[in-house]
Amino acid sequence: MTRILPYGSWPSPLDARLVAGASPRIDGARFVGDEIWWGQTVPEEGGRVTVRRRRADGRVDDLLAAPLSARSRVHEYGGGAWTATEAGELVFVDGADQRVRVRRPDGALADLTAAEDGVAYGGLHTRAGLLLAVRERPHRSGSAREIVAVPLDGGAATDPELVRALVGESDFLAQPTLSPDGGELAWIAWDHPDMPWDRTQLRRGRVEDEKVTAWSVVAGGHSAPLQPEWRGDDLFFVDDPTGRWNLWRARAGAAPEPYAAADADTGGALWVLGSRWYGLVDGGVVAVRTDGGDRIVLAAADGVRDLDTPVVAGGLVEHTRGSQALVSGSTADGGAGLWRVDIATGEVTRIAGGDGAIGAEWMPRAHPLAAAGPHGPVHAFAYPPTHPDVEGPDDARPPYLVWVHGGPTAHVGPAASAKTAYFTSRGIGVLDVNYGGSTGYGREYRERLRGQWGLVDVDDVAAAASALVTRGDADAARLVIEGGSAGGWTVLAALTRTDVFAAGVARYAVGDARALAADTHEFESRYLDGLIGPLPEAEAVYDERSPLTHPDRFRVPLLILQGAEDRVVPPAQAEAIRAALAERGVPHLAVVYDGEGHGFRRAETIVHALETELAFLGAVLGFDPPGVPPITLE
Repeated sequence: MTRILPYGSWPSPLDARLVAGASPRIDGARFVGDEIWWGQTVPEEGGRVTVRRRRADGRVDDLLAAPLSARSRVHEYGGGAWTATEAGELVFVDGADQRVRVRRPDGALADLTAAEDGVAYGGLHTRAGLLLAVRERPHRSGSAREIVAVPLDGGAATDPELVRALVGESDFLAQPTLSPDGGELAWIAWDHPDMPWDRTQLRRGRVEDEKVTAWSVVAGGHSAPLQPEWRGDDLFFVDDPTGRWNLWRARAGAAPEPYAAADADTGGALWVLGSRWYGLVDGGVVAVRTDGGDRIVLAAADGVRDLDTPVVAGGLVEHTRGSQALVSGSTADGGAGLWRVDIATGEVTRIAGGDGAIGAEWMPRAHPLAAAGPHGPVHAFAYPPTHPDVEGPDDARPPYLVWVHGGPTAHVGPAASAKTAYFTSRGIGVLDVNYGGSTGYGREYRERLRGQWGLVDVDDVAAAASALVTRGDADAARLVIEGGSAGGWTVLAALTRTDVFAAGVARYAVGDARALAADTHEFESRYLDGLIGPLPEAEAVYDERSPLTHPDRFRVPLLILQGAEDRVVPPAQAEAIRAALAERGVPHLAVVYDGEGHGFRRAETIVHALETELAFLGAVLGFDPPGVPPITLE
């Protein structure tokens, strides 16, 4: 029998510890002989990234035992921290000291590079007996980056000079790939002040005597090409000169031409070096197409057709071989995982995750929402309170958490997570907003935020939340905005520029844009040139936009969550926000987690942060959430 209980107080079996371990984060995958290997986070072991393998007989074991973790710090966000050789060796970047190491087939470990202060490797790629990497090392004006060849015999572990620089000549480099014969290198390059979704170049050059002797530009300059892949002498890539990231092909000696163009994106923000949105298979290309949600398609000579995978969000094509592809992403019921797709037979096999740790009766379904905002349509996904045995009172509307993703150049798809269900199962709705500036809707939508950060994003999340209220789906007096990093900036800006929200939750949030430009890491050090304006010319705009410039506008309660070792948004920002709230007597709570950086990885941190957030919602919205201790706001 269905019970009627106040929203926010519904009993739920989904505790924070279940959420912390519910869905693994897949970190690359590939075919290795008759096995499948993949990277996977282990929250209960400090968030380390292990590499697992599924043997031909279905047995699964770890190739990296604790405390080893495959994690790169190149560009701070890393990516491409492991790969495999044709001989079945696991090559990985050791997260502890950033040197490259190898695990031999017999399990023996050996160093391939030396541990050097400030030197990091990422974007690992093997072909034709060579190991390529993006190397980042200290330079008098910041950091220098090169694509390097690392000897696989271990000689560079004692003689760093044996690591040979193939090419540099750019502020940033990514996605190096060798032609099948090893004679040519293709890669992506860009320079300050551009970010890799603004303008990049796809370059190719001859490799002679362990050096790229000359190179040419295949595409880019005014667009943002990504992910070069070779098929014989042909070079495939994605590019967006038409306003959408689509597949292109450059035949030897000919100009690039579109390959299966569509009004959808194949490609996204290159935050991490290992991102791959398509792969070449026998007879065609397996690709992720994004237009709000994700579809996995096969583009072949006879047309384009959808592949029957469960992926609806966060899709990546991790690796291909013959007629098979390894695809990762999230399902509609919240299961992040990895699948093997056989193009020839149509068979789809789950390899890891993907089944969801939570029963379907507890998982909310995404309801697309398109709100009319002052700058154009705003896209979002609403997840209503969902419980198999409880409903809210007829004369009440539920509170809603309005989620603002980070980036801000990023994207959320129509896939509920375990965290979503943690709230919706308790009678708290979730609205996940792709505000202007998000990927997944083309360059025009992405560039809506150009020069307007702190304005368009605020207007868009407010418009989406207000549309939910107008539809009668949410309580206008109990809307809480939550976001991390750039999303945290939008949280603070929305609380100081609008009266839509009753409270806020800010994780590793930006409060002072001028301080961020001065203190953040090099990869994002010129990001704000496009989002706000170049310094020092736009200094007055930075001051006017920054929430901390207007501390008198803070009026509603705020929960602040911060990692003590965050090098992207340093803890000084959280302390300045806390001090501003304390000085004005605004109710708040600030929690700083030792050992955490930009984004929480440890299970104990995730559990504490989630329970603290639920208790905060109860305290500020007037309900008693069962199962978590109450908190006292300062």
